Amino acid sequence: MTPVVISPKAKGTFLGVPDMPLLGLGLAALGRPGYINLGHGSDLTTKSVEEMKAQCADVLTAALGLGLRYFDAARSYGRAEEFLSAWLGGLSAEQLGRTVVGSKWGYYYTADWQVDTGGKPHEVKEHTAPNLRKQAGETQALLGPHLRLYQIHSATLESGVLDAADVLAELESLKKQRGWRMGLSLSGVQQPVTLRKAMSVRMSDGQPLFDCVQATYNLLEPSVGPALQEAADAGMSIIVKEGLANGRLTPRNTHPGFAAKLAALQQAAAKYGTTVDALALACVIVQPFRPMVLSGATTAEQLASNAAALELAGRLQDEDVQALHEQLAQTPEDYWAERSALAWN
Repeated sequence: MTPVVISPKAKGTFLGVPDMPLLGLGLAALGRPGYINLGHGSDLTTKSVEEMKAQCADVLTAALGLGLRYFDAARSYGRAEEFLSAWLGGLSAEQLGRTVVGSKWGYYYTADWQVDTGGKPHEVKEHTAPNLRKQAGETQALLGPHLRLYQIHSATLESGVLDAADVLAELESLKKQRGWRMGLSLSGVQQPVTLRKAMSVRMSDGQPLFDCVQATYNLLEPSVGPALQEAADAGMSIIVKEGLANGRLTPRNTHPGFAAKLAALQQAAAKYGTTVDALALACVIVQPFRPMVLSGATTAEQLASNAAALELAGRLQDEDVQALHEQLAQTPEDYWAERSALAWN
């Protein structure tokens, strides 16, 4: 694909790497046949391991062609780490030098390549030191030479991971011995509280343990914004996941209750001559905490549409971004209740 025009407003320093385009590719929907994005099933022409590996490689190659350089995986994303590792193995030294890779531990994949699991979970959380050691070894085997960022997957106050001395000591050891930056991803209505607690975690030398946070922030759920600004001011890198709210901020959301909000998005997109998805992502990219925003695209076509946000960010007017936030924002409780009801497909 032809590289997209990238506005200066859509570039920044990320994990110490300067001049990074502030759009990356998350592999949650590319490493397994089932996911909660609206219409995910229709994006997959096939669900065999080899054909999904090829589709993942196609989208990764498209991302690199568009100018994207950050790729985000996790142990629980099916075979995402395996697919990413194989693709990285085919890159030139020059291409590898431009890529930045992150992954996560804390969940393991249990769906066994099935979409209908009979009500059983697709992934299971285990924030223990033994699981950390196990999963860090697995990630090291696949991505070790390329990995820059290692994250706790969906850290919450309830899991107790931020109070687990053995886990925190293990993370400090990985950071110092392997040179991995440390991060955490967040979920749920308590994102701001969890982030502020994480910012207080210190290593044995008194330095902060966490270098990066990955949070859900979008036009429907902007409540973590002030806490992300605090983190950015403290020197942390920011990643935003679910910028399109798992498809709920696209025309695929046909729920009658979303009709007025979709109309507002479409009107604003028409003003700028763009698509709803590019507009929604650009509204996140231009936030003052300068986030790396993840595309969750399943196809190269979706990714190209998403990537138009990098140019659009330079044209967006602040008053339009503010108006869309005011028109679309939900309470965190409503947002996360709707998200938890999304069906794996």
